Amino acid sequence: MRKKILYLLLLLALTQKQTFAQVKSANGNMLAATPPMGWMTWNYFADQIHEKEIMEMADALVKTGMRDAGYRYIFIDDGWQGGRDNRNNIIADPQKFPSGIKALADYVHSKGLKLGIYSDAAPLTCAGYTASLGFEEQDAKTFASWGIDYLKYDYCGAPPDAETAKHRYKTMADALRKSGREIAFGICEWGDRKPWLWAAEAGGQLWRTTGDVRDKWKRRSEKEGGEGILDIIDVNAGLDQYAGIGHWNDMDMLVVGLNGKKGPSGDLGGTGCSTAEYQSQMSLWSILTSPLAATNDLRTMDEQTKRILLNTEVIQLNQDPLGKQAVRKVNDAVWTILVKPLANGDYAVAVLNRSDAVQTADLKFADLGLNESYTVRDLWAHKTVAKGKKWKGQVNRHETKVFRLKNIK
Repeated sequence: MRKKILYLLLLLALTQKQTFAQVKSANGNMLAATPPMGWMTWNYFADQIHEKEIMEMADALVKTGMRDAGYRYIFIDDGWQGGRDNRNNIIADPQKFPSGIKALADYVHSKGLKLGIYSDAAPLTCAGYTASLGFEEQDAKTFASWGIDYLKYDYCGAPPDAETAKHRYKTMADALRKSGREIAFGICEWGDRKPWLWAAEAGGQLWRTTGDVRDKWKRRSEKEGGEGILDIIDVNAGLDQYAGIGHWNDMDMLVVGLNGKKGPSGDLGGTGCSTAEYQSQMSLWSILTSPLAATNDLRTMDEQTKRILLNTEVIQLNQDPLGKQAVRKVNDAVWTILVKPLANGDYAVAVLNRSDAVQTADLKFADLGLNESYTVRDLWAHKTVAKGKKWKGQVNRHETKVFRLKNIK
């Protein structure tokens, strides 16, 4: 029986373009079997981080119910580094982390959470701090000794060609595997070298597919720069064939609840989004199986932010064990419609109104390849809104309706 299970896992890995190394064991856990969820420091604090505030965010993940909803990681982004000691071991900034990263990891783990950290495949990080090029094995062992569970590996300061990227990412992935600790690996080269074609083979469990998200719906012009929510959707919705169990297209952080805060997500037109737009981000990041990393202040969330981030029915789509990214079925000036098969035989359907006006959708499920009769549950209204072979209703500007369809036997 054990050999049979191992064979099935290997077959699954190969059919989904995974390497055997990503299948942990016949009776063990695969790294990032579902998209990682948690909270990341960058958009709220940038590089001005401190262990006390990170501990407060860990407390808030528990207190607000986010941990129990699936948000299990605290991700430390750029700015934690304090250089290297006289043996070239990377160290934390003693002012920002006076107790050390190991003590912080112990605290986070005591809350039933995991700790992620950040580095870069170059001499310096994006914010100009010490990075890991040439020290991959040494840094991986250090991270493991601290109790790190996840590494986000950036690409600032590195050459633009794909072959160098593949080599540098594989070098760090190999180092993490040799470190003695299971550490999930997030590749962050912003989609410029099409990582969905090679990142799993290089050893990544997830990879960014676009540039950095900003707190806005979309770019107003090509010159503006920065990725809006809709800009990222338009890239990621066409990459469904590359996502699956243990390897995910990463659409970058959630901006839900930032409300135009100045800082990394507030530049390049990032002046904030409407409630409908934030809700759409949560809906679409979930159905497209992206990692979910909140970046707002968890300690002071308003009720709308809590409602969006804690919608467990929508989160269930993201964490569905079948691991299928939704397929884009319709994409025009008004509508983007996505369909995701679920492990229990249900389907999730997302209907995004891209336009700037209220629209009426007349949705025939057969047009999406769904030929049965269904009960239609609205996952934001938390109720059944139709039964049969279609749904008709209004969708507000930039709103996304999300339905769970169950076959009527």
